[in-house]
Amino acid sequence: MSIQTTQLNYEVVTDIIPENSRILDLGSGDGTLFSKLIKEKNVTGVGVEINKDEVIKALDKGVAVIQGDIDEGLKQFPDKSFDYAILNQTLQSTEKPDLVMDEMLRVAKKAVVSFPNFAYWKVRFYLLFKGKMPKSKALPYEWYNTPNIHLMTVNDFFEFCKKRNIKILKSVYLTHSKARSGILIRTITNFFSEEVIFVVSR
Repeated sequence: MSIQTTQLNYEVVTDIIPENSRILDLGSGDGTLFSKLIKEKNVTGVGVEINKDEVIKALDKGVAVIQGDIDEGLKQFPDKSFDYAILNQTLQSTEKPDLVMDEMLRVAKKAVVSFPNFAYWKVRFYLLFKGKMPKSKALPYEWYNTPNIHLMTVNDFFEFCKKRNIKILKSVYLTHSKARSGILIRTITNFFSEEVIFVVSR
């Protein structure tokens, strides 16, 4: 994501999380989002990050983070031990997104999930006219070095949730550094949204 898009993403996620929540931040990176939530929403909890260097950066920020692979599950956490689990711009880079989602909704009452929308119109046109794997602000990588292994669209996520009896409680659609939420026509959001953020539960 671009710096501008990342800032908006963080603002939206921070707005979603209620004050004093207990959170589990999966794929927490260098702890920037978690640190923001601590300062602005007084949250408590822990992050899980696979990259050792990122874990060290997060710890330097005073954020509680453990090194772990979320594709192996979250057995160390009891059922419903968190108010919110956050999977921010990480679902598409997991090897087992179905397991990760199930585990998130086991250990937390609600989950916040965000990902780049592969059906965004610029991505479609890039593939159509250039005949190459698309690149955009939300998908800046080359095909050979991208961490994204399960690219998806808004429609894919809705279908995934329906099949697995996951309730979508809130949706926010990000485009050109603007955020829109509420009930919108899915065809339109699937075409015009560069990134999406969902709040889900069982």
